[in-house]
Amino acid sequence: MTNMDCTSTRLPYRQINKFNKIVLDYIDQSPQLKPFFANTPSLKGVQKAIETRKKFATNRKVLVQELKKQYASVSTSERTKKNIEALASDNTFTITTAHQNNIFTGPLYFIYKILHIIKLAEHCKTNLPDYNFVPVFYMGAEDADLEELNHIYLSGEKIVWNTKQTGAVGRMKVDKELTKLITLMEGQLIVLPFGNDIVGLIKDCYREGDSIQSCTFKLVNAIFGDYGLIVLLPDNAAFKKQMIPVFENDLLNQTASGIVEKTAEQLSNAGYKVQANPREINLFYLKDNIRERIVKKNIQYSIFNTQYSFSKEHLIEELNNFPERFSPNVILRGLYQETILPNLAFIGGGGETAYWLQLKNLFEHYKVPFPVLVLRNSFLVIEKKWHEKISKLGFTVDDFFLSTDELINKLVVKESSNETRLNGSFTQLEELYDGFKKQAAAVDTSLAKHVDALKIKTVERLQELEKKMLRAEKRKFTDQRRQINTIKENLFPQNGLQERAENISYCYAKWGKDFIHKLYEHSLNLEQEFVVVKEK
Repeated sequence: MTNMDCTSTRLPYRQINKFNKIVLDYIDQSPQLKPFFANTPSLKGVQKAIETRKKFATNRKVLVQELKKQYASVSTSERTKKNIEALASDNTFTITTAHQNNIFTGPLYFIYKILHIIKLAEHCKTNLPDYNFVPVFYMGAEDADLEELNHIYLSGEKIVWNTKQTGAVGRMKVDKELTKLITLMEGQLIVLPFGNDIVGLIKDCYREGDSIQSCTFKLVNAIFGDYGLIVLLPDNAAFKKQMIPVFENDLLNQTASGIVEKTAEQLSNAGYKVQANPREINLFYLKDNIRERIVKKNIQYSIFNTQYSFSKEHLIEELNNFPERFSPNVILRGLYQETILPNLAFIGGGGETAYWLQLKNLFEHYKVPFPVLVLRNSFLVIEKKWHEKISKLGFTVDDFFLSTDELINKLVVKESSNETRLNGSFTQLEELYDGFKKQAAAVDTSLAKHVDALKIKTVERLQELEKKMLRAEKRKFTDQRRQINTIKENLFPQNGLQERAENISYCYAKWGKDFIHKLYEHSLNLEQEFVVVKEK
């Protein structure tokens, strides 16, 4: 058995060069962002959130009842059963993250998010012992963006599920096209120590005819059940019934649109890019194989791209009789989540954190507590072979967050036997032109400016010469450039972060469940730093 022996180091997010301004400013708790969130991402912030939550009536009875129904179809760990029961108690709160049901869990950060809520729930239990905290994964199974969810990257190769199904991806079924992908993955993974384990797990969870929602639920439960994780499936009539007043208000008065647009304008005026733009109506109609926008035209409501049409009275009747047919978009989704869960903190990625910062006023309008926002943990996992190659080139892992050109420049300066800089020459040049300037000024003071202009031109030409010398010297390092590019392509696929592309299946096939355990050990709570995990 191959266990994962590793160490970890942390880096500030600003050093990574992959995160946008609003997220970096939020981590630094910039004063100009203070109006857009309720409590700081700290234990004090969590304590304040608890006091606010106590005043909000969460329907715990329905929550526990529906979770028990949901878990009746899978093998449930004792810790998860205990956590579901605990939700009936007023002193139990949730730490939540959310994600769509990408096939086979999609990119690695899907896994990192879940580990973060587990770790933070444990941290809160330890430090606030009067309360109980349970981790909840809210599955965005109603998302209909198939192009975003229909693929994974396995060792750099994009593997795509080509299906003709439409509507909410969670309601789609495992078909022959999807089982073909599992066979393709199997060929690549079974050569690794735990390849049969992960392939067997995927085959067990993804059975032809089952919904993608239930397959993802089974897979996440199998991986994280031992940690007490609760997976919540919000495509549920009993949960949505609690949102009828909010949904009705959005259909009739388009309240959310005006509130969020105003906040978006304030963020834009503060110099931030707006992440999510509200629509007039922020609900989709969800039925069978469709999930399409509800659009108001005069006094009629129509469902985009379909023949469905409703009068105002008929639509409200439909909402009251079939709340499960109404699906919130990004603007109302968080409000739905925070209404049905006794939640304190939401862990999300950079994009999610940015759009949640647009929603505080909307929550205040509906008198729903706004959660503490915590940027999810980010990891870079470096196998031993890549770490050794980096060391052999004379670099550290931290260096590889620089661009390829910056790395080559560092290498040339360090390794080249030829001097490529004209530093000493520039000092001599300054002295030479100072002499020229004095001499010329003695003849005619107006000539001093002419000498300055000549000096500027000369310096510019010498700087150009310096660049040419460096370029010429860099051409001698083509082999090292090739090695750097190979390492870069592995650690930063498509010039992005590893976690945004690669799937868990390779890491699981190599290290087994120990990969999850080690990530859990190295996961942070509220520190908000980037973690580099190196295999020894």
